[in-house]
Amino acid sequence: MEKNYDLIVIGTGPAGEKAAVKAAYFGYKVAIIEKEKTFGGAGVITGTLPSKTLKETSLYFSGKYEKAAFGIEHSPLHKASLEDFMYRKNQVIAIVAQEIRENLQRHGVDIFQGIASFEDPHTLAITTNEGTKSTISGKFILIATGSYPYHPPQIPFDNLRVHDSDSILHINHIPRSLCIVGAGVIGCEYATIFSAMGTKVYLVNDKESILPQIDQELASSLISQMHDDGIEILFNTTIKSVVTPKDPEAPLKVDLQSGRVLEVDMYLFAAGRSGATKTLGCDKLGLKFGKREFLEVDKEYKTGIPHIFAAGDVIGFPALASTSMDQGRVAVAHMFQMQDLEHLPSFFPYGIYTIPEISMVGLTEEAMLASGTPYCCGRARYADMARGRIMGAKNGFMKIVFEKEGLKICGIHIIGHLATELIHFGLEVVESKLTLYDLIGKVFNYPTLHDLYKYAAYDGLSNVSGHKIKP
Repeated sequence: MEKNYDLIVIGTGPAGEKAAVKAAYFGYKVAIIEKEKTFGGAGVITGTLPSKTLKETSLYFSGKYEKAAFGIEHSPLHKASLEDFMYRKNQVIAIVAQEIRENLQRHGVDIFQGIASFEDPHTLAITTNEGTKSTISGKFILIATGSYPYHPPQIPFDNLRVHDSDSILHINHIPRSLCIVGAGVIGCEYATIFSAMGTKVYLVNDKESILPQIDQELASSLISQMHDDGIEILFNTTIKSVVTPKDPEAPLKVDLQSGRVLEVDMYLFAAGRSGATKTLGCDKLGLKFGKREFLEVDKEYKTGIPHIFAAGDVIGFPALASTSMDQGRVAVAHMFQMQDLEHLPSFFPYGIYTIPEISMVGLTEEAMLASGTPYCCGRARYADMARGRIMGAKNGFMKIVFEKEGLKICGIHIIGHLATELIHFGLEVVESKLTLYDLIGKVFNYPTLHDLYKYAAYDGLSNVSGHKIKP
């Protein structure tokens, strides 16, 4: 007998899990379908947590933790093996995936494992790995199937030496050299991670800058620090071909449009992802897709079919675990008219887990310039803060972008140690439309890196007045 549910969720990633749990918490009958053995989607299995754990591991084994904290070089007790590099990542994945399963079970969500596909607008077929098939129906359906790495046809992916951002997590050795194509978030994160592990990294980008979504002063600072760490960035060029030799010890030959040929141990293509919808049979329903198979939704995360919603990476930008979680919650709120969470906030923090970290909220200087609003900036360096001196920080800074008239703070941008932690106070500053004077009036623990906010505000006042104001 076919089971009927108030809500069926497809995918246990950040959007799917939080949507299912919220609906179940409010007493609705919920089912969730997961095609993988491990729960958590890209947030746990292939993206957010694995790469961030590898970043922390690379910092530890490279000695960069000690350098960041005390300004001294550190020689690890032993050269990190592949097992060292992957151990913590695998442990975190296993623990968090089990926590997600237990959270769903604790809320009474029925779990089905297999590949989901639409039989009709309310009915989903579930096919297990063994080939058995069952069907369930739902009043509402949420598609939260995530995304997968884009594969250009000319790249000979083999998951051994030629990788995408999923398969790079399962390498069989730490590469001596690595060519990464794509200087977006994924490419830049892996460039700094592998460089910290002693890999010679070439970062290939078809544009003249990296990370176009962030303030370009911070992007320039990251480029400078990448250069200092031995990462070679090749701008305004792309790949013509990748040749894999028969001899596994011989180098890959990467032919660039610029005419240069790189000989490397491994290759990583990290230039884009596509919506994971191929197995759903969405064409039967007439659902609309945008570029690269991302589903189109309205502000309530509703597709063109009123009872079918979509959230998370499957709808494209911003494709962050943090926003995906709340997209799932907002979708459920609109399904069942809960009126507790109508939309995502106007501002949310954006974190990039490179070495060093970058995080921002609000408008960049480039956005302020384009808007025509008279603006000014204030800056404060880690090295000038008491806590920064304790840590031995040599690099890193905060930049505040504000309106000249009224001094309202419009954007906060940080590059440096713990930037993704420090930004959350900045979120409150921008959301609350605070001014430089409001910020100066705050009291923080001393010594902490939060002094960056005050010093950047004082610097901003100095830049507006033309007179140096000493904090």
